[in-house]
Order: sequence, then structure tokens, then C-alpha cells
Amino acid sequence: MLTRKQHELIRFIQARLEETGVSPSFEEMKEALDLRSKSGVHRLISALEERGFIRRLPNRARALEVLRQPDDVSAKVTPPKVWAPVAPQTRAPAIQPAPANDVIEIPLHGRIAAGVPIEALESTATLPVPAALLGPGEHYALEVSGDSMIEAGILDGDYALIRRTDSARDGEIVVALVRGEEATLKYLYRDAGQVRLDPANAAYDPQFYAPGEVMVQGKLAGLLRRYH
Repeated sequence: MLTRKQHELIRFIQARLEETGVSPSFEEMKEALDLRSKSGVHRLISALEERGFIRRLPNRARALEVLRQPDDVSAKVTPPKVWAPVAPQTRAPAIQPAPANDVIEIPLHGRIAAGVPIEALESTATLPVPAALLGPGEHYALEVSGDSMIEAGILDGDYALIRRTDSARDGEIVVALVRGEEATLKYLYRDAGQVRLDPANAAYDPQFYAPGEVMVQGKLAGLLRRYH
């Protein structure tokens, strides 16, 4: 069962695809559904994607495909406002849309160590991130401190984009909360009844902890880097 806003969004996307062959931008979806921010659109799209109603086409920032309509699509739901395009006399062949500059504000939760664990500071700051970099789920960002992940391409001062989760497979790069106090960004492995946090720098040694001392706080989903 979809929420009213999810219902409205999937109908709006389908209507725009049928009329123009191009999925609407995040800004258009925000205006059509009377939402206050694009992050609300992102959450709706992620929910519809997780339920199998839509999917994002790879390598195309503004490309959505409707896989199926909800069973109660005929229910009386107030349709969102749609800006009808001016129809040409003959429809031109469909072309790949240009990437949209849709940006989402995600929470920026301080600095995280990529060397010796340090406390991960909470803050009210946010970081603008291109929507194309994020998949489904809830995300937050952390500023990387240290050089122990440089062989994985993660440098001091980078912004790690983290998908919030409490589980991970061996070999994934995770935010690990150690002893409930300190957080670090490392490869996760389970080794002989212990949790091993591996750096990606030969100058650093792996860190070993009892399973109850480590909690997964998220998995690395992407990186942002500023060049000065």
C-alpha cells in the first residue's frame, strides 16, 4: 500500500514519461507535489525503488523508469499539477536527456578518522550532494581525517558519503563505532571470533576487537573531494 504522496509521485512520473519521453527533474517533482525540499522527493523515490515500482537507469542522472503501477491506481487520488508541454506537429525521436543538476542536502556529522579512531562529532551542518551519487536509503556525510585509507583512494579532507545501515559483509568499507565512543572508517572483516578493522595503508596495522565492541553505523556509498 503506497502513501498518498508516493501515489502522486508515481502518477506524475508516468504522465511526464508518456507526454515527453523524459522523466521530470527533482525540482519539477518537488513543485508538483508541493514539497518543501528535494530531499523529500529523494525519500519518496527511494521508497518506490525499494518496493519495485520504479528504477533509476544507470549513468543517467535524470532517468527514471516506471516498472509497475500500484494495484489501486484507479483509486481517486488528487493528481499533482502537471505542466503540459506544447505538442509539436510531429514528435521527434526520443533522445537521451542531459544530466540534471539535482542536489540533495544530507546531514554532515563532523570528522571521522581514517587513521587512529577519534570521536565522530554530531552537528547540524548539511552537505549538498548530487542526487546521482546516492542510491536508495538514508545517507549522511563525514569529513575524513587521516591517511590510513589512501590506498582505497580516500584522502584526508574528503567527504565520505555513508548509507546508514547496521550490517555489512566482509571486505566492505564501513563506519565502525568502537566501544560506543569512537568512530573510524575501515574495511570490515570477521576473523577467528574477532572483528578486524583493516586500513588501506601499509604503514598502519589492522585493529582487532571483540564483536561486542564494534557496531556498524553505515557503509561507504561515495566520495566528494574539493580541489583548492
